[in-house]
Amino acid sequence: MLVVDDDPTVAEVVTGYLQRAGYRVDRAADGREALTRAAATRPDLVVLDLMLPGLDGLEVCRRLRASEGGDRLPVVMLTAKGEESDRILGLELGADDYVTKPFSPRELVLRVQSVLRRSASTGPVAGQPAQPARLTAGDLTLDPAARRAFRAGRELALTLREFDLLAFLLRNPGAAFGREELMQRVWGWEFGDLSTVTVHVRRLREKVEDDPAAPALITTVWGVGYRFDPTGKGPAL
Repeated sequence: MLVVDDDPTVAEVVTGYLQRAGYRVDRAADGREALTRAAATRPDLVVLDLMLPGLDGLEVCRRLRASEGGDRLPVVMLTAKGEESDRILGLELGADDYVTKPFSPRELVLRVQSVLRRSASTGPVAGQPAQPARLTAGDLTLDPAARRAFRAGRELALTLREFDLLAFLLRNPGAAFGREELMQRVWGWEFGDLSTVTVHVRRLREKVEDDPAAPALITTVWGVGYRFDPTGKGPAL
């Protein structure tokens, strides 16, 4: 695991809590060092501060995602309270979760554990029936065990959160879900910024829709949230 923060006190506290939780932790104090260490050690997860000297956290996240295998590297971003637009941009770049400063180190550990469980999960989610070998809808195919998704035979580069969202929608075709319900049922979050769901839906549409501006698979149900239409015909006019 790699912790990236230029504040030595924050980095030390976060590292200490993660180590006491049983994780082996490496540290970096700026964006360039983070990229170097990530390439050398290939961490299981990166805790990434948004505000860094030199390369900021957004650029580091962008480069991590563009690196080989980077689409599957879990990233938990640390953001200041007033940086909502940057936080949303971080999610759009592929951050899997975020924690707002000032934060409880225990909360951060729980977030990290949640993301790692998702990335390592090969069995059914607690409380849900056993997963089929594959989920299909039209030219979309998901392999939950291998955590791989394909469209028309081409593998999709989905983040952990995007994969979980698409798998949930394929398991529940035709049903409408609000953002809060998706946040709870897909990712197990009891609290958080609902714009997180909006961002993940938008990113997922960009990868599975023919025209993300006029989605036919993941449609908006006004006043409710979103619905998955396996026929790909979109809402009736």
